[in-house]
Amino acid sequence: MTTITITYRIETTGSVEAMAAKIASDQSTGTFVAVPGETEELKARVAARVIAIRPLADAAQPSWPELRAGDGPIKRADVDIAFPFDAVGTDLSALMTIAVGGVFSIRGMTGIRVVNLQLPQAFKSAYPGPQFGVAGSRRLTGVAGRPIIGTIVKPALGLRPQETAELVGELIGSGVDFIKDDEKLMSPAYSPLKERIAAIMPRILDHEQKTGKKVMYAFGISAIDPDEMMRNHDMVVEAGGNCAVININSIGMGALAFLRKRSGLVLHAHRNGWDVLTRHPGIGFDFKVWQQFWRLLGVDQFQINGIGVKYWEPDESFVDSFEAVTTPLFDASDCALPVAGSGQWGGQAPETYRRTGRTTDLLYLCGGGIVSHPDGPAAGVRAVTQAWEAAVADIPLDVYAKDHPELAASIEKFGSGKGE
Repeated sequence: MTTITITYRIETTGSVEAMAAKIASDQSTGTFVAVPGETEELKARVAARVIAIRPLADAAQPSWPELRAGDGPIKRADVDIAFPFDAVGTDLSALMTIAVGGVFSIRGMTGIRVVNLQLPQAFKSAYPGPQFGVAGSRRLTGVAGRPIIGTIVKPALGLRPQETAELVGELIGSGVDFIKDDEKLMSPAYSPLKERIAAIMPRILDHEQKTGKKVMYAFGISAIDPDEMMRNHDMVVEAGGNCAVININSIGMGALAFLRKRSGLVLHAHRNGWDVLTRHPGIGFDFKVWQQFWRLLGVDQFQINGIGVKYWEPDESFVDSFEAVTTPLFDASDCALPVAGSGQWGGQAPETYRRTGRTTDLLYLCGGGIVSHPDGPAAGVRAVTQAWEAAVADIPLDVYAKDHPELAASIEKFGSGKGE
């Protein structure tokens, strides 16, 4: 029987085995009381089954405050539950409803987290996956053999279209490969998307005509109305653009599916709101589960924070996320380009290179780490490029900086951690 296997990290003061059986029952054929028509044959056909239980060390504190005095130790285990494919099918909303949605409401647990998901081959043909991915992003930016170096329009909010275009013009001239709207910038009254596209794209295209290099610019096209989002998409395409920032958690799976079917743009996924689902280690999702939904639906580039970020996420989480988006679900074509960002400058390049398997297949996104370089954005781009040259050559940054003044100035400003 073809199955979809979900691994839950269960936390309970009761019986882990009983709780696992309850999840399998409640999320498939079970009800609180036997009902007419419920047969063993029906259960054998569509009931979920517990197939493995791997005990873990007890928890010191409950993730949810559902303890009473004397309830005993907080037991933990990773539990594999197999859902028959015939009961779920390939619809991702059905999968989310059946295997995830109701599980968190079950009484008796002090925590539960979805930590793994194994999908059958049928999902490969049911969804388009990335249209561009790693290879397409490299082809469109013309970058090979090194990371794609990117930056963000800063300040994120408040600039009018022509002011934004002036900054973009300076960034284009810096030698950068990729520029993006901040995820918070979509189409506000002071900077309507239509006007922003009209101000920015002529500069992109003029630079391409003069140099042969087309800087990839990702416009923020997210909207709650899928039709409006498609109109935003079409404006970018008609102006000669090739990339869009999508706030995936905000628009939802259905809207992304709608967009991907019709898209001619590289879809750059920003995962803002992801922290709501994952920040507590005993509750929610592991990223390696959640990202599978979005890759199947078709994101090409996936922001996953980075080493030494300015937010809460530890380096190990970035490394796990990097591995997740670069591990094939079915084959290499469904991998997304990982985007390292959040407080990045050249200083994190050696550790990023080391911790990600010594690969340069990533988009290295620096906001202030480029635009706030003391000698300007062009020097900022050169400094980041030099840092990656040193990382790949296994040369310490301070040694490489002796002959590379842009990197030296970057270390001087950002090396103390006070530059961002």
